[in-house]
Amino acid sequence: MKTLTRYLIADVVRNSLLVLLALLGLFLFFDLINELRDLGHGGYTFGKLLAYVVLLAPGHAYELMPIAVLIGGMIGLSLLNQFSELTVMRVAGLSLRRLLGILVLAGLLFSLATLAAGEYLAPKAERAAIQLLLSAKGQLLTQDSRSGFWQREDGNFVNVREVLPDRTLRHVQYYGFDTAQRMNVLAYAERGEWQAQERAWKLSKLTFTHFDDKGIRIEQRAEYLWRSSLTPDTLSVLMLQPEQMSVLTLLDYIDHLRRNQQKTSRYEIALWTKLVYPLACLAMLVIALPFAQTSRRSGGVGMKLFVGIMLGLGFYFVNKLVGTWGLLYDWPPLLAASLPTLLFLLLAVILLYRQEQR
Repeated sequence: MKTLTRYLIADVVRNSLLVLLALLGLFLFFDLINELRDLGHGGYTFGKLLAYVVLLAPGHAYELMPIAVLIGGMIGLSLLNQFSELTVMRVAGLSLRRLLGILVLAGLLFSLATLAAGEYLAPKAERAAIQLLLSAKGQLLTQDSRSGFWQREDGNFVNVREVLPDRTLRHVQYYGFDTAQRMNVLAYAERGEWQAQERAWKLSKLTFTHFDDKGIRIEQRAEYLWRSSLTPDTLSVLMLQPEQMSVLTLLDYIDHLRRNQQKTSRYEIALWTKLVYPLACLAMLVIALPFAQTSRRSGGVGMKLFVGIMLGLGFYFVNKLVGTWGLLYDWPPLLAASLPTLLFLLLAVILLYRQEQR
């Protein structure tokens, strides 16, 4: 039985990896075509373009893994069924429960790979890709609106107009309020540089405007050491979409938003999606089994491949759609993150039950 287990797992893994490579090649080709229009802008050479496209690969692999597992599992099991190998295994005593157990074991391997890609490889690669792209084109690191981006700190507000690719701040404004919610200080700095040893920003060319009962008082300073929750790590977070962040980064940023009494729904949904999404690989292999066990009259491997692609695309779009609905209608984050996987798993169970009843 160990030999049979290794044989089935190897077959599923081999076909899933081949499908993943094919899908990755397709997505990277589209990325390459999309970036060619910016070739030559600033220092954006063809070598940097290729490096940028390659750095996007881990993120694509993370998103495509469940789809690749579904299509690869369906192809592998369909080929076994076409050559009667799967039938011989079942007749020889391989029960449905045992077969599902083997597929779940293979799915766990892909779930661990998906988790590793989403937690470690993809966020770092995405961050490096954005840094490379912006540095090559000479653009700003982030600019969420015409006025830059804003951050709340203990009832006060910070506005940073520009962030350079080396994470140097430009045109920093600080709005301080007292306990009665009246603005008591307005500070402006032309430039801010991170001091790692001090764990603070060194602001230069500052102008402080103080508001009190005596009137308005203006103070000029050449330099000022500013300690803030806004750090280079926070700036790295601002570079990425929530779906591209790691679990640890999401936990830290959610805690930061809660401390500053800001809404966390989008980031909580992204967090639970990060935790639940790898388990989709299990559901994909389970749903591949009933389609693979259909009779030859139902269509060959080509038809199974078409069905697998349609199901994979369906899962991808449902996952995106449910996440958007969860954010719009304020669904519980765990429900919004797990509903697509649960729906596909339920479909797999229904198909398997109907198949076994025949």
